[in-house]
Amino acid sequence: MNRNLTTLERIHRAAKAEFLEKGYKDASLRNIVKSVGMTTGAFYGYYESKEELFEALVGEHYAYLLNCFQKAQNDFASLPHAQQPEVMGDISGVCMFEMLHYAYEHLEECKLILCCSEGTKFSGLIDEMVEIEVESTHAYQKVLEELGRPSPQLDPALEHILITGMFHTFFELVIHEMPLKDAENYVREMRAFYTAGWMKIMGQ
Repeated sequence: MNRNLTTLERIHRAAKAEFLEKGYKDASLRNIVKSVGMTTGAFYGYYESKEELFEALVGEHYAYLLNCFQKAQNDFASLPHAQQPEVMGDISGVCMFEMLHYAYEHLEECKLILCCSEGTKFSGLIDEMVEIEVESTHAYQKVLEELGRPSPQLDPALEHILITGMFHTFFELVIHEMPLKDAENYVREMRAFYTAGWMKIMGQ
């Protein structure tokens, strides 16, 4: 362990390794403390629990990804209704690339969220994004109806499956650490695929 690091930095480094290897549920706080060479009592001077330690590692990154996606939906919804069909997917496309680049800059932390967070409040990132996307889809359907371009009623189960699959497809790039250039190309292809599919389903 690098002694030039602060104690807090050493705790974070050891915790990150333990969580990435075993996941939150099976990670041992005792192992983390032992690998840093400190007592459990000394550790509790920094964090009150394993959960608080995990949150210190991933909390800001979880919030960034979720807020980035929510902002994209809000920005789209704030556009004049007549303009929305013309740029459908453009704002969310920018957001997807922003999230991709952020995830690659904070790869370990994002992998903790995506792969190792079961048992914490951070395990629901995709579920939260799906809820936001479903709400935005329904709002867009109302816009289309106002514009005289109504879309067919979507089956809720199918809608949920398609949207969930879209996010899992996107985050697979991060989980498998695709080379960034390849990942960027995959996002472009994925966006083209899903945009065309949704336009077909919505009768546009």
